[in-house]
This record gives sequence, structure tokens and C-alpha cells, in this order.
Amino acid sequence: MKTATRNLFKRVFLVLEPPPDMTMAQWADEKRILSKKTSAEPGRWKTSKAPYQKDIMNAISDVSVGKVVVMSAAQIGKTDGFILNPIGYFMDYDPSPIMIMQPNLQMGESFSKDRLTPMLRDTPALREKVNDKTRNSGNTILHKEFPGGHVTIVGANSPSGLRSRPIRILLADEIDGYPATAGKDGDPLLLASKRLTTFWNKKEVFISTPTVKGTSRIEIEFENSTQEVWQAPCPSCKELQELEWGQVKFNKDNLSEIEYICVKCGAIQSEVEWKEQYVNGKFEPRFPDRKVRGFYLNSLASLFIEWREIVEKFLVANEEKKKGNIELLKAWTNTEMGQTWEEEGSEIEHDTLYNRREKYNCEVPVEVICLTAGIDTQDDRFEIEVVGWGASRESWGIKYQIIYGDLKQQKVWDELDTFINQTFTRADGAKLKIIRACMDSGGHFTNQVYKFCKVRYARGILAIKGRGGFDVPYIGRATKNNRVQAPLIPLGVDTGKALIYQSLDVQEEGANYCHFPKDKTAGYTEDYFKGLTAERMVLTYKKGKAQYIWKLKENGTKRNEPFDCRNYAQAALEISGVALKKQEKSETAPQRKRGRGVRSQGV
Repeated sequence: MKTATRNLFKRVFLVLEPPPDMTMAQWADEKRILSKKTSAEPGRWKTSKAPYQKDIMNAISDVSVGKVVVMSAAQIGKTDGFILNPIGYFMDYDPSPIMIMQPNLQMGESFSKDRLTPMLRDTPALREKVNDKTRNSGNTILHKEFPGGHVTIVGANSPSGLRSRPIRILLADEIDGYPATAGKDGDPLLLASKRLTTFWNKKEVFISTPTVKGTSRIEIEFENSTQEVWQAPCPSCKELQELEWGQVKFNKDNLSEIEYICVKCGAIQSEVEWKEQYVNGKFEPRFPDRKVRGFYLNSLASLFIEWREIVEKFLVANEEKKKGNIELLKAWTNTEMGQTWEEEGSEIEHDTLYNRREKYNCEVPVEVICLTAGIDTQDDRFEIEVVGWGASRESWGIKYQIIYGDLKQQKVWDELDTFINQTFTRADGAKLKIIRACMDSGGHFTNQVYKFCKVRYARGILAIKGRGGFDVPYIGRATKNNRVQAPLIPLGVDTGKALIYQSLDVQEEGANYCHFPKDKTAGYTEDYFKGLTAERMVLTYKKGKAQYIWKLKENGTKRNEPFDCRNYAQAALEISGVALKKQEKSETAPQRKRGRGVRSQGV
């Protein structure tokens, strides 16, 4: 009763309550000690080493601010500045019940052991507040009590942890890594936020590097905030400006000198000259009247890393993009620039690929190292694609076959067995067999597929079960949880389709490039290419959360079996674990003369 009366009194007379005597930045400079095991520069905390942290920390300790959002690059000291310092501040200066939310419980345990425990041990102001010596003290890895409050660590995937108890401070770390729902209970951030309803001075802190544009939770939170962007003054004209990647000047053949071009006066200054000005940098809000304080900055503002490291990562990522692998550039955009990645190339026209078919003048080109196959199961037929794989995942379509028949009859299954057991001849005379095949077990003949694959498991014929969602691993762990007890591999089909589209978009022969034969008997008709490009990636919303899905094109074919077969053949390669390295050329091996179709000029 006394607590309720006191909280009511504070709500009514909030305007009369003076601000805290000590800001979070002041507390950290005076009391925080960085541990030897977790910091490259152990000892007393100095906000001056990362001046942009001051405004963010002080916003978190400001009693008039209920929510703080930080969308940023990875290497700016987020964990120390915006998770650990708030814990220390509220434990020592303003005791409160605190919840730390990590993407999952395993990450929560690691945070507790590797970051929180060393801070509590090595910071004198906190050392005696938590008794970790015995479990009887009420303290565990995920729950620590102190005078006036407690620290509870939960995983965003754990509904029970999110329903646990009332809290005043919510520190949500890497929210773009949270699942869409905690079990069946709904949005984990919404569940956690409900724990704060009893406190008049509640505080929410959302932190994350962003992910994909349109689906990034931290981007949505930032867009609804004050949108404060870190700006530094030019060493020459002193005009404040946001640090942008487009203004960085470097020679990729000589990274000893990396400079920055001022957008105001055009002066070109060195990294050292710019970073000397960071002490005078500040956050400039685009919407100063909004209640939620939101902050953004990228790695160029960090004093923890050199610009050369950022440039080197960009150059490597850009080279991989030329080979069709966008994952490194995507990660660089998220973790170095603190920006969302906008998905590209989500639609490819079938005639672009059809027109670039080429004459192999052989059954299997000499560059092929191994063969895999993907098998799609329909009620009246099997559709199978055999794919040859060369160095760095360069691929050659070898054969696309449709076997019609009544799947209730043994004859059609025997025909399938004969097809996948055949031998293919490479241009140098080598005989190749299919080393691995993935067969779709969905549809009306699931048990028959299980039986077919089980007795051929030693030959590499595997049953797979497709699962949608970009958060599903491409290759899951095999189980025997079925009536036949056949090994069954879950397959993240959306991830696989994205990888295929990246490869189809590669324009130059080499790594990840897809070749297709012009030979009429190989089965690569115009209908095949319509089916291969039958789907496109679109943005949609499920339970209020944005996500990308694959959807059939509105004016295209409804037959996407070639896309599925290529996906399964690609998965078979992943499962096989074959190292695709460039083969040494044989002196006697004949060199393949390749004809040319029309080369694509872009999608």
C-alpha cells in the first residue's frame, strides 16, 4: 500500500521532482572499471574515448525520457555503453528492477558470464551489491538481486521469461535478431513492455544493428523517434555534417592514405584530422519534438577502429558481389554503415536465361567436378534436374527430365531409379554418377518417398521436407521421426531460392555462374525457364511483422517445379560437402569448344 501511494504521489508531482544529481556519463567516468578480460584498454572508463556515447547514456538516465532507440554499426561500444553502464548506474545510483533481453537464452547466459559478471567483480561500486557466492543468495546466471532491485536476463524466444515479473528498466539488445513471436505468445518486445506498466518512471532501451529494409525492427523504431544523427565538424570549415561512406576517398591499390571530403567546403582531410574533431561532434535531431529519443551512427564515427579496416572489408565484400555472393556486402552495410540492406534482384525474366543457352558439344563439360540431382514429386509425374558443379560453385545444367506415370504403380518408381542411377560421360572421358539427390517428400505420396529413399540412402538419395521462412536454416538436422524411420532432412527453401537467384543474376562466367545447354534433348525448353523464374520475392506482413516471401508472378506460369528441382539439387551439393576447387588441367584432356548464345545485358 505504501509503495502504491508513493508511486501515485510521484505521478502527480512529477513536475516538482528535481532531475538526478548525476548523469550516466558522469557515473561511468567516476565509477565504472573496464575488466581486463573484456576490454583492450582495461581500467577506468573514459567517455571521451567515444564522445558520441555521452548523449545516448545521458538520454537513458534522463527521467523525462521514456524510450531510447539506438540504430548503429557494430563496433561502437554498444554493449559497454548502452547495456552495462545502464545496469551499473541503476544498480548503484537509482536502484530498480531491470530486465536484459537477448535474442535467445544462450546469448543471455553468455552475456551474463562474459560481460556482466566481470563488470560486477571489477567495479568497486558494484562489487558488494550482488552475492554470487551461493545459490541461496537468490542469484543465478540469469537472475541477480541487489539492494532495491534485481537484474533478470531473458531470451526473446522464451515466453516464460518474458512473463516473469514487473520491471522498471528494459534493455533490449540486438532486437533485429528477435523471433517474430515468443512461442505462441506474440511479439517478445510487446510482452516485455507489458512488464513495465506499473512504473511511472519506466524506461525502454532498444539497441541493434539493422538488417533488411522493410523488415528491420530497429529501423521502424528509429523512424518513429527524434532521428538524431551523429555529426562531426570539418577540420577546415568547422561545419557539422553526417559522416557518409560516399565522401571517403581511397586508392584500393594503396590504402596507406584514406581521406574524407567535406560536403560543405570540399576540403580533403586525413582520418586523424577528422577524428581530432570528434570531441566537438554532436547528435542533430530531425524531429526534436518527438518523445522517443532515437540515435544513429556508423563505424566512421568510431574511435575503436581505423577507417582502413572498414575500407578493406568493403573491398572484399565488393569483389564477392561481382561473383554473385552479396552476403558479405549485406553484412558490411549492416554492421559497418549501420544501415538496412535493400533487397535487389528479386525478379528475373525467363527469356534472359533462355537466350543465353550455349552448346556444350558433350554430355558433361570438362569443368564439372560432381553431379547432384533434385527430384520434385507430383501426383502424376516426377520432375528431375541433374546439375553439374565446378570450381567456386559454377554450375552446368545437364539434364531436365519429366517421368510421367501413376505413382501408385511400381513401374514409374522403377523408371525414376533407373534414371538417377545412370552414368554420365564427361568431355575428357570420365564417367560420373550422381553423388547426391534430394527428393521432395511433400504431397500425397510421402510414405512412398520415405520408403524409396530409405533403401537408397547409401547411394545418396535423401528425402527432404521444405520449410518456408528466411529465418529457417537452409540445411536442417536429419531426423527419423516418421512412420518409415527414413532419414529426413528439413530444408529452408526460401533461403535456397534466394541463393539461386543470386547465381542466376551473375553475368560473367566463373564463380556462381549458371550455364544451360542448347541441346534439345537435354530438356531445357522455354517452359523450363518459365518455371525456373516463376516466383519473385515480395514484402508482406504476418501478425503485424514485415517479412519477405516467395510468391508466384501474377502473369507468369503456375508451374514452379524447375525452381524447386534446382533448389533441391543445390541442397544436395551443400549436404555432400564436396570441396569445389579448380582442377588441374590434364595435358591429354581435350579442351571443350563452347558455342555462345546471347549474353544477358542485365536483369
